[in-house]
Amino acid sequence: MSLHLCASTRAWIARSASRRELVDFADWLEAERYSSFVADQHLRRMAFMLERLAPEGRRRVYSARQLEHAFARECSPRSRLFRFAASRRVYSRYLRARGRLRVEPDVGRYAALQRGYERYLIELCGFARSTRQHHAIEVREFLSRGLPRGKPLRHVSREDVEQHIRIRSQEVSRHTLAHVIGVLRGFLRYLYLSGHIASRLDALDAPKIYQGEQPPKALPWATVRRLLASIDRRSKAGWRDLCVLHLLAYYGLRPSEVAPLRLDSIDWDAGVLHVRQRKTRCDLQLPLAAPTLQLLRQYLIHCRNRQGTAHPELFLRARCPSGPIEWTTVQDIFQKRAREAGFPHPIHVYQLRHTIAMCWDIGAC
Repeated sequence: MSLHLCASTRAWIARSASRRELVDFADWLEAERYSSFVADQHLRRMAFMLERLAPEGRRRVYSARQLEHAFARECSPRSRLFRFAASRRVYSRYLRARGRLRVEPDVGRYAALQRGYERYLIELCGFARSTRQHHAIEVREFLSRGLPRGKPLRHVSREDVEQHIRIRSQEVSRHTLAHVIGVLRGFLRYLYLSGHIASRLDALDAPKIYQGEQPPKALPWATVRRLLASIDRRSKAGWRDLCVLHLLAYYGLRPSEVAPLRLDSIDWDAGVLHVRQRKTRCDLQLPLAAPTLQLLRQYLIHCRNRQGTAHPELFLRARCPSGPIEWTTVQDIFQKRAREAGFPHPIHVYQLRHTIAMCWDIGAC
């Protein structure tokens, strides 16, 4: 053993009744390329636990359930939960490598399937223990109540899944039902990928969590054109407001993407707008149509160039103090122009942005 361990750890190993076990465990940790610091922590915890597991120092064969039961008492304080759980997993790997981890017989009809799904959640999804426990509860519910009696799992149908969802919808709230459906999607996807079922059944619609939940609203395109046409370009901020709302309506930009635009965001030769997307944190190269380029040029001539070059942003405040607009200002601009156009309240700026799906003729403005 060539690990650099603390003196107290070496002394603890030397006087332990399970000295041979700890030395062999340390050699395995070194062979698995654990660092000296991490190996020292695992050895200290196992020196403590082996006094409970094997007080006489005998090298025994354990089952996973025995280890979980023995470590459960040390995992109760929150500060020690993850440390002792990590040592239990590492020690289980050591026992498996030495052929001393007993494989327990399957308990129940789908015990092997449930254990395989748990390994899938750990190794591929990286779910936390509490999340895996929630998945296990819902999977047991589905396997015990969702399948008709005597029907093999490979013959499960979409009707069986929908019937189980109807039953669960009467037992839990809509918010909880959304989590139930999320678990079923993951489990049914696992069944298909692992070959337990022949067709995919995980395309399940989530319930509406809120009673008034509806798809995103959008303004009719005729209304959008009327709004843009109603803006008085001779007013103090008319050109600026027209360009801001034009970019929202025709290109679907968010307020947080329009406000930070700079003068150098426009590539006039290529006809491209460089947008930094705040929500997705990526850059977007957006081709601009000829009417949009002409509109932006007119804005620079009639408004922006008169405000100087002290600020590099494309859209500036119309009142003192001078400076770039905030993303909240875009909502204020929209509310003001919608009010002047006689639109009913309440109305939100995102209703203008969602009209991009209706925009077929970019030269209409």
